[in-house]
Amino acid sequence: MKFIFTLLVILSFNLSSAQKTSSDDGLHFGTGIVISGLTYSLVYAKTKNKSKAFWYSLGLSTMAGLAKEVYDGYIITGRFDKSEFIATAAGGIAASFSFNIFTGKQKKKKEEKLKVSNL
Repeated sequence: MKFIFTLLVILSFNLSSAQKTSSDDGLHFGTGIVISGLTYSLVYAKTKNKSKAFWYSLGLSTMAGLAKEVYDGYIITGRFDKSEFIATAAGGIAASFSFNIFTGKQKKKKEEKLKVSNL
């Protein structure tokens, strides 16, 4: 059920024709995914805590997007681009939720196999 829900959410981003995005927004989305994915894997490997890994990865990708847009908006061009910030945060959300849903599945299967073999 989680897989179907995740698939529907991802497909809903592509189905709306009213949204207009630039190619740069796609790069920001990808950057949010990369930052969030790396952060999630590092924090989860260190702490084995899904909740902490989720919030750290989501927070870091969102803060990276915000910092980049503040830098662009107030130092370089004088314009804060909300769509690029939203794209980076959306990439972070997509990766964080995906990792959170699918992390720990293998561990549970291994524990069940050990219980069965010990009986």
